[in-house]
Amino acid sequence: MGSLFAELARQASTNARREVETYAREIPEFAILDTNRRARAETLEYAVWLRRRTVELSPDNDELSDTDLDSISFMGEVRADAGMSPSSRQQVLRLHTALMLREINEAIEAQRGSGVEELMRMMSWFAPQGERGISAYRQGFVTVMRRRLPYVEQIDLLARSLLTGDPMAAELAAVTGTELPEFCAVTVIRAPGRPADDSTLDPDIEILVKTHHVLVTRSTESGEKDGELIVLVPLSRDLAETTPAHSVPDLVATPVRDLARALGRPCAVGTAAAPVSELADALDRARRVSRAAPLRPVSERLRPYTVADVFTEVAVADVPFVDAWLRALVGRLEPGPDLLVTLDAYYRHDMHRGATAAALNVHTRTLDYRLRRVRELTGIDPGSTRGVRVLSAVVTRRLSGAWD
Repeated sequence: MGSLFAELARQASTNARREVETYAREIPEFAILDTNRRARAETLEYAVWLRRRTVELSPDNDELSDTDLDSISFMGEVRADAGMSPSSRQQVLRLHTALMLREINEAIEAQRGSGVEELMRMMSWFAPQGERGISAYRQGFVTVMRRRLPYVEQIDLLARSLLTGDPMAAELAAVTGTELPEFCAVTVIRAPGRPADDSTLDPDIEILVKTHHVLVTRSTESGEKDGELIVLVPLSRDLAETTPAHSVPDLVATPVRDLARALGRPCAVGTAAAPVSELADALDRARRVSRAAPLRPVSERLRPYTVADVFTEVAVADVPFVDAWLRALVGRLEPGPDLLVTLDAYYRHDMHRGATAAALNVHTRTLDYRLRRVRELTGIDPGSTRGVRVLSAVVTRRLSGAWD
C-alpha cells in the first residue's frame, strides 16, 4: 500500500471522530450524539468502517461489494427509521463528501505533496464508487420512508424533491409508482385563511393525485395562516414545446378546480410551465402570479392565471408608490354602488356591454350608469385605453386581497 493510502488508514479513526463531531455540531437532528452514547458509538463505527473500506478498495480500483452496498443501505434505513428528515439526509451526504475530500488533501500535505499517482487512483475510484454508495444510502432511506409515510406524504416529498432538484426524486418516483416527467406546469393555489398543512385535505389530495396523475405538495411561503398548495401537472415534451404559454391554464384547470373545491373557499391560482431542471424558477413565477391574481369563488369561473394575465399587477407589487396610487383610486370607487364588481365583470367580458350586463343580471342602462359613475369619480373612462390599463389593474389588485 502506498504512502497516501497508509496515511489515510492511519488517520481513519481520527477523521471518523471529526465527522461525527461535525454532524453533531451542524445538523440539529444529530445533536442526540452528544447525549446518546450508543448512537454516537454506532455512528462512529460506521464512519471508521467506511474509511477503512475506502483505503482497502481504492488502491486496486476494486468496486464496493454487494455486502458493502447492503451495509450502506442499512445505515440509510437506520437513519430514516430514527426520523431523519430528507433535508438532513442531504446535508449528511454533502458533509461526508466534503470531509472525505478534505481528508485526502490533508493526507497529501502530510506526505509533502508526494503520491500524485496514488491521488489519481484514489480520485478515479472515489467518483464512481462514491456515487454507488450514495445511491445505496438513498435507497435504504427511501425504503423506510415508503413503509413509514402515508401515500400523500410520499407524493409531497416527491414533489418537493423535483422542485429543489434533489436526486432522491428518482428513488421516490419508484417508491410511489410515478413516472418522472420531463416538463411540468407548476401551479400555486393560494387560499387565504386555510392552512396548507390541514390534514383533513389528505383524502382529497390522494384522490386528486390518483385520478389526474399529478403531484401535490404544501407550502407556507405566504405566511403561517395562508399556506399554499402546489400542483405539478406533468406535460409531455411535445405538448410542452408546442403549447403557447397562454394555453397552459387549460391543461391544469380540471385538477386545480377539483382541489379548490376541496379547499372550499375563494382561491387565486398562478401557473408556469418549465422543464424539470427549471422547476424552482417556475415555482417562483407561479407564486408571484398567484399573489397578483384575483381571489375567485370555487366555481367554474376559477381558472389558473399566467404571467401574461397579470404582468402589470406583478410589476406593480414591487413598486410601492405606484401601488399606493392605484390603491387611492380604489378609495374613490368603494363608496359607489357595486362599481368594483361592475368593472371586474366589464373587463372579464372584454368590455362587451351585453355580456357584462347579463353576467351582472342588470339592464345595459344600469351598466352604462355605473360606468359613467366610475368616470366621474376617477376622471378615467373605463372604456378608454388608459382606463383599461389603469382600472383593470386597480380591480385585480383589490380582488387579490393585497390591500386587505
